[in-house]
Amino acid sequence: MPTIISKGPEDTAALGEAWAREATAGWVLGLSGDLGAGKTQFVKGFARGLGYSGRVQSPTFALVNEYTGGRIPLFHLDLYRLDTREQIIGAGLEDYLYRPHGVAIIEWIERWIGTEPTIPAGHARLVRFKVLGENKRQIDYEDFGH
Repeated sequence: MPTIISKGPEDTAALGEAWAREATAGWVLGLSGDLGAGKTQFVKGFARGLGYSGRVQSPTFALVNEYTGGRIPLFHLDLYRLDTREQIIGAGLEDYLYRPHGVAIIEWIERWIGTEPTIPAGHARLVRFKVLGENKRQIDYEDFGH
């Protein structure tokens, strides 16, 4: 599993921006990590890399924010307030986890996959954020699918 060390929010956003340049419709990225680990900062960079120039914020209370106007749509989900698969399905979010009509980035993916080390999508990347210091983060990732 590749590891990247981010030395600050700008590095984390730059990683998202770089990955967005290779993204295609149908990608699913599952993000895992504690509060304040950099997940939303990464999504801000990813949106910028897709060409979206508007404001990007965590969808904790909305559950999903859709960003259009870039190269492909970005669906930013936050499962923090949901505890079970049944709640996620009940909220109507299941389709985003399999074949989105753009890129889906899901914060707190562990609420969906539990302890399974995979994401059930065509092209999926599981990204784990670990806080190493005030601004330093370890970002591990693993690809699934094709």
